[in-house]
Order: sequence, then C-alpha cells, then structure tokens
Amino acid sequence: MSNSPVRAQAKGAERVSAEGNSAVGEHGVSKRAKAANRKPVEPVEPANSVKAAKAAKPVKPMKATEPVKAVKPAKATKPAKATEPAKPARPAKPESRLAMVRRARRINRELAEVFPYAHPELDFRNPFELLVATVLSAQTTDLRVNQTTPALFAKYPTPEDLAAAVPEEVEELIRPTGFFRAKTKSIMGLAAALRDDFGGEVPGRLEDLVKLPGVGRKTAFVVLGNAFGVPGITVDTHFMRLVRRWRWTESDDPVKIEAEVATIFPKSEWTMLSHRVIFHGRRICHARKPACGACPITHLCPSYGEGETDPEKAKKLLKYEMGGFPGQRLDPPPGYPGRPAPPLGASGG
Repeated sequence: MSNSPVRAQAKGAERVSAEGNSAVGEHGVSKRAKAANRKPVEPVEPANSVKAAKAAKPVKPMKATEPVKAVKPAKATKPAKATEPAKPARPAKPESRLAMVRRARRINRELAEVFPYAHPELDFRNPFELLVATVLSAQTTDLRVNQTTPALFAKYPTPEDLAAAVPEEVEELIRPTGFFRAKTKSIMGLAAALRDDFGGEVPGRLEDLVKLPGVGRKTAFVVLGNAFGVPGITVDTHFMRLVRRWRWTESDDPVKIEAEVATIFPKSEWTMLSHRVIFHGRRICHARKPACGACPITHLCPSYGEGETDPEKAKKLLKYEMGGFPGQRLDPPPGYPGRPAPPLGASGG
C-alpha cells in the first residue's frame, strides 16, 4: 500500500512531461507561437493542375470602386421561319369566260391589221375549181396544188369533162399532190355527182356539199365562204393548233372546235377570221418552232415562249411574204405584198 502514492505521483509526472513536450519546442519556445509566426504554406497541386493554371490567363480583379453594370436580359428570339411548314403556292386565277372572249376578239382585230390582205391561198376562177382544189389540198400544201391544177383545169374545165375522164390520165396530172389514186377517185366522183344531181353546178348549201365524195365540213366551208359569201369557220390543222395555243378551246375535235369558236365571234367574222388565223399559223406560229420573237400578238398569247423568243433568230423562221419569200399562189389577188409563187418545175418551185 505504501508504494501506491509514489506510483501515482510518478504517473502524474509522466503525464505532465508528455503534455509539456507536446506544447514546447526544442529551444523552450512554444510550438503554437512558432506556428503563428510561420507563413502559411500553399498546398501543392498535382503537376497537371499546375500546367493548366499556367496556361490559363490570369483574371483581372474588378475594381471595388467601379459599380457593377446591370446586364440586360436577352430579347426572346422568334422561331426561325424555316421551321414553319411552307405555305402552298396560291394557284393562278383562271381566266374568266368574258376575259377570254375579249382577248380572242382583240387577237382577231390585231391580226386584221397585220394581214389586211388575208385570202384563200388556192388559185381558182369559179366554185368548181375551188371545190376540186380544196379536195386536192389534203395532206399537201396549197402551193403544190396551185402548181398542179392549171394543167388539170386546162384539160377538164367542167364537171362533165372531169366525170368522163380516163382515171389513169387524171392520176398522172395530180400525182405531185400525193395520194393521187384516192384523190382521183374523189374528184371524179364529185364531178359525176355535180353532173347527175345538181345540173353541173356546185350547190351553195352545206348539207348538199357534204354529200359529195371527198367533201367534209372544212372543204364545204372553204367553198361556201369564198365562192358564195356564206360565213363559215374553216378548221384546218393550222386553225386547230392556234386556237388551242390561245386557249380559245381545249378540244381536239374539229366539229367541237368549230362550234366553240362560233360562240366567241359574230357570224360576219367567221370567214375572214379563218383566213387570218391560217395566215398567222403558216407564216409565224408554226407547228414545230413558232417564231415567238417576231410575233405581233405576244402580249395576247398565253403560250408565248413555246418557240424561239430571240427577235433576230425568230425573223429567220418567218415564211412566205413575211420572210421575203414567194407566196403560195401563182395568181395572187390585188394588194398581196409578196411575190407570186413559181409554176411547177420552175426555179424555186
């Protein structure tokens, strides 16, 4: 028991000594005081962090005296139009019936100024010659018919003469017009009908003419309009092409075209309208390559641009008197501005 206080005192001394060593340095200065006098040591960053710090530019500190400017909030941007669905294009307003009729009649008036000399381009001296020449003009040009008929009419001047002819001789005379065998049958047949049914005279009624061999509505209207003064619309290939280009009709049936165009123009205009349209189709508004750049009615044509639009190139496409060449008639009417066509076999024929 006597040793217990001594041991306890010794342990207390060891505890004090241990605490004193923890707070006092080797030279008797408190470790806490030394720690207070030391500069704080910056923590060492990894090598990668040091390189990144060197690479980054130092940020200039803002002066305390400068007031901080308020940042305006960004304006809300509208969504791009490209993201909106595209609106369908508004279709062009279709031309009204009234507007089309006015445009068509203006075309007729302006063509009358361009072709005041428009006329049937077949040579004839009487209704019989015009009837035969018109039948022969199928699938060939009026020029070729005009070069062929002088010899034919010199040998067979009347229906009675032609009806009594030798077919082979007629075929040889009209061979240049093409399809000469079928045409011989037609013209000899109509000559016989005129002799037997109409006293050798060409009738002046549509219903009588269309009964003759080889005579349809087109041929009948040519004869009625130009030999008898009866108004009629001649729907040939040129007429059909142009009235469709001008949007007067969408039909490709000659009878329907005739009926539709007849509602646009007064009856008194039908015959001359036919001549003007056909003249324009033969000289300017061709089937394969229209001379759009030389056309006088482009401002009225909804099909402008289908052909050559360059004026100089278009001028080279003009035919007959418009291009400075001979016309189709060997014996043109007074007032015709072009040159007469040469006879068959002559230079330029």
